[in-house]
Amino acid sequence: MNINHRKNAMAFVAVLLGWFSGISPAQIQPNPASDLPVRYEELSAPDFVRAVGQAEGVCVIPIGILEKHGPHLPLGTDLLTIRETVLRAARREYCVVFPEYYCGQIFEAKHQPGTIAYGTELQWKLLQETCDELGRNGFTRIILANGHGGNGAFLSYFCQAQLATRKPYSVVLFSPGPDTTLEKKLRALRKTTEGGHADEVESSTMMACRPELVHPERANLESGENLGRLDSLPFAYVGIWWYARYPNHYAGDGSNANREIGELVLNSKSAQLATLIKALKADKTIKKLEDRFFDASMQPSQTKQ
Repeated sequence: MNINHRKNAMAFVAVLLGWFSGISPAQIQPNPASDLPVRYEELSAPDFVRAVGQAEGVCVIPIGILEKHGPHLPLGTDLLTIRETVLRAARREYCVVFPEYYCGQIFEAKHQPGTIAYGTELQWKLLQETCDELGRNGFTRIILANGHGGNGAFLSYFCQAQLATRKPYSVVLFSPGPDTTLEKKLRALRKTTEGGHADEVESSTMMACRPELVHPERANLESGENLGRLDSLPFAYVGIWWYARYPNHYAGDGSNANREIGELVLNSKSAQLATLIKALKADKTIKKLEDRFFDASMQPSQTKQ
């Protein structure tokens, strides 16, 4: 397929996505300026150099996990959906998208088949060295796009810990904000209100990006009810909290999965991520503040109060 045909095909896909989601084609048009792949693994070495420049030093790492998602969704659901979100964003605002990354925190699902729970030290070292290698290859802004709820505290701490030593790159955790238009549309479409894991919304998102892997007819083979087995313990956080609520590693009901819901969610998040990518390309403040901070940290007694 030549470049013009590829661009026409991408434009056609954009129109289809707009039809499914209610977003106008103008809002989701792919970036016509790029003839480079957005996927890291698809770039040749010479094209990689061009891609770093065209991305203005921005690389996104979509982070998922391998864990059970009820009886009806694939083990890689979190990575599959967040990578689709990132790819959609990258086609709107060019950046390089790192390959599949499944190494995160998932100890709470070790009792379920298929879970890969790497040790805490390995989780940290692998992510840090991945960022270091990206920095060595010219990326100056690394975005962590998280698709797995169990990674939240780990990734926030990882970003905070980047202040331990000066680095030639900055790490940013993508933090989607509220979307009132999306929420209104979801309320009108959803048939359930409870959930959080392999539920109606997550199942719908998978249906939008990999429908052949979704089996809604199996969704009611297990319960996604919150058992509340630690509700008698107030004002406390304990690591076993998720298992206490959802021993089936399933929260909600995915039997009502609806592709339209999935398209809405994917397009909303990808639009927010594209906005972040664009803002980071123009940003000069993060690096300036980091340099000032590290300079001051070498002589804290001379820091002006």
